[in-house]
Amino acid sequence: MKPFRIAQIGTSRWSHGNECFRALKNNPDVFEIAGYCFPENEQEKFPKQMNIFEGYRELTLDEILNDPTIVAVAIETEEKYLTKYALSVVRHGKHIHMEKPGGLDSAEFEQVATIAKTNQTVFHTGYMYRYNPYVQELLEQIKCGELGEIISVEAQMNCYEPLECRKWLEDYPGGMMFFLGCHLIDLIYTIQGQPKAIIPLNKSTGLDGVTCKDFGMVIFEYDKGVSFAKTSAVEGGGFERRQLVVCGSKKTVELHPLERHIENRLLTTGRYIRENSTLWNTVHEQEFAEPFDRYSPMMLSFAQMVRGEKKNPYDYDYELTLHQLVIKASGG
Repeated sequence: MKPFRIAQIGTSRWSHGNECFRALKNNPDVFEIAGYCFPENEQEKFPKQMNIFEGYRELTLDEILNDPTIVAVAIETEEKYLTKYALSVVRHGKHIHMEKPGGLDSAEFEQVATIAKTNQTVFHTGYMYRYNPYVQELLEQIKCGELGEIISVEAQMNCYEPLECRKWLEDYPGGMMFFLGCHLIDLIYTIQGQPKAIIPLNKSTGLDGVTCKDFGMVIFEYDKGVSFAKTSAVEGGGFERRQLVVCGSKKTVELHPLERHIENRLLTTGRYIRENSTLWNTVHEQEFAEPFDRYSPMMLSFAQMVRGEKKNPYDYDYELTLHQLVIKASGG
C-alpha cells in the first residue's frame, strides 16, 4: 500500500518528539514525511534536537493545515502547547497523533476529542506502554479472567532528572505526576476503570531550590482495594525500578523492570507470574520479553488506524476521561 503523507508539529527537550520523528523516518514504506513545523521557537530553544530533521522540508503551520495531501499530523510540541495545535489540526479534518498527556486545559482537550469524534478522524495519544508486548499480554490475561478479580495495581515510573528538567517542571501543576505519572494513570484506568476517589499526594522535595512537585504520588480507591501511581524525579536507579504490579484473586503479575535498555535503542521487560498460594516463600523465575522498539509499534499502530485497518481501542471518551483523571491526580 502506498505510504500516506504526514507532517510533524514541534519537538521538545524532555518528551518524545525526536523519537516519534525517528519512527516516521524508519518506516518509509508506511509514512511519507511531508515536513515539519516549529511554531514555538523550537530551533532556538532546543538546538541539540535539530539534527534528526535535517534533509526534510520545514513548513509553516498554514502549509500543513491547508495541504489536503497531508492526511495526518504528529503533534509533539512541549506539553503546554499540545491542545493549541491539536485544535487547529482537527478543525482541518486531519488525523492526529498527540504527545501525552495532552495539555493543561481540560476544556481544550475536550474540544479536540469532540471535534475528532464528530469528524471520525483518528485521535491517538503517545502512551507508549500501551504497545509494550508484556503489557499487552497482561491486559489480555486480565480481560480473559486469568488473574481473577483485580484487587489492586501498583505502578512506578521513577528516574533521576537533571536540575534543568526539574526547573522546567515548574511550568506544570503536579510536576512529575502530570509529566510521567500520566503513563501510570493510563495503565491503572485501563485495568480498573474509574476510581471511587482520587487522593493526590504530590510533593516538592525542595532539592537544589526547585519548587516543582518532583515527587509524585496518587492513590486511587476502588471497591476491593487501593491502587497507586508513584513517579519521582529524584530517585537514583529509578529507571531500573519502574514496575507494574497487578494483584488479582487468582494470581499476581509483576512487570519489573518495566523497561530495560539493551542495545540499538531496543528495550526489554522483565516479568514474574505468581499463582496465589499459601506457600508464600516460593521462588519464581523471572522471564524477559524479546527485544522491542519503544516507538515504532506505537506509530505503526497509528498508521493502521489512519488506513482503517484497525480500530483504536482507546476511544475518544476514554481519552477524555483519562485526561481528566490526570488533571485531578496532578492536584487540579
